[in-house]
Amino acid sequence: MDHTARDEGADDLVSALEVIEAQPLATRAAAYESLHDSLVRKLDADPSAPTPSS
Repeated sequence: MDHTARDEGADDLVSALEVIEAQPLATRAAAYESLHDSLVRKLDADPSAPTPSS
């Protein structure tokens, strides 16, 4: 992943977090859970991603 793609990914994450934070409190947990699941899938699909022990 090059630097530009990484920046775009960070921008996408920030945008997603802003959308979640704008939601009513009662719906945030489900939105964060969905975001977490999406990030886990992306990390699992990228074999070059560092592992926590790396």
